Amino acid sequence: MAKPVFSVLGAATLLLCTTLAGAEDPWVVFEGKAGPGLGKHIVLISGDEEYRSEEAMPQLGKILAVRHGFRCTVLFAVDPDGTINPTNVSNIPGLEALKTADLMIIFTRFRNLPDDQMQHIVEYVESGRPIIGLRTATHAFNIPPGRKYARWSFNSKEWDGGFGRQILGETWIAHHGHHGKESTRGVIAPGMEQHPVVRGCEDIWGPTDVYTVRLPLPGDSRPLVLGQVLSGMKPTDPPVTNAKNNPMMPIAWIKTYQGASGKTGREFTTTMGAATD
Repeated sequence: MAKPVFSVLGAATLLLCTTLAGAEDPWVVFEGKAGPGLGKHIVLISGDEEYRSEEAMPQLGKILAVRHGFRCTVLFAVDPDGTINPTNVSNIPGLEALKTADLMIIFTRFRNLPDDQMQHIVEYVESGRPIIGLRTATHAFNIPPGRKYARWSFNSKEWDGGFGRQILGETWIAHHGHHGKESTRGVIAPGMEQHPVVRGCEDIWGPTDVYTVRLPLPGDSRPLVLGQVLSGMKPTDPPVTNAKNNPMMPIAWIKTYQGASGKTGREFTTTMGAATD
C-alpha cells in the first residue's frame, strides 16, 4: 500500500535533528507537546505558486509539534496588507526565526527576496545546521544578477546551480514525468530499505510528477527513494512503458554539505511534497 509522503518527512525530521503567534505576526507557531523533539525549534518556510506549500507546511508543522514535540514556526509569502499570497515572490516575513532554529524545512519556488530576508537563510545554511528541502526547493530562489545573493539563484553560473545544486544536490532541470498526467510511485532504492528515513515504508504515491535530476547526484548523495513514472493520475495506474523509468530518477536523497563555518551539515531532499501528496 502506498504510504503518505509526510510520514517519510517525519522520519527525516527525527533523524536530522498549538498556539498562534501574536495577531500582528503573519506567521504561525505550534508549540511542542511531549515527544523526542521537545526543546527543539523547526522553521518551515513556504512560498510557491503551484503546489500549495502554504497549506502543506502548517499541516506538517502541526504534526511535528503535536506528535513529536517540536516547536514549529511556519512562515508564508505575504502581501503588504498581511494577506498570505504565494504569488508574492519578494516577501517572507519572520525569517529571523532561523536564528534559533535547529532545523530549516524549505518549500519555496523562484523567490526573489530582499537582501535582509535572504541574509537569515544564508546565515542559517552557512552555520552547517540541518536542512530539509521539499519539491521546488531545488529552485528555491530566482535572484537577478548584480544582487548581493545572486549566486544563490537556481540558474547561478558563479556558484553552479546555486542553493539547489550546491546545498540540496540539484537545481531545476525539467519535468521528467508528464506534468499533470503522469503521477509518481516512489520505490525504496535497493539497499536502503533499513535506512532510518524509509525503514518500514513500502511504495509512496503522489500525484506530482517526477523531476529530472542529473545522474549521479553530486558529492556523497545517497538516493533513498526512486520515482517510477506512472501512466496516469491514480496510484493503481501501471508504469509507463517508455524509457522514462530506465533509469528511474531519485526523488528523495540525503547528502552532506559544507557550511562557511566549516561545519558539515546534513540535508534531506525530496522532489515530492505537494499539499495533495
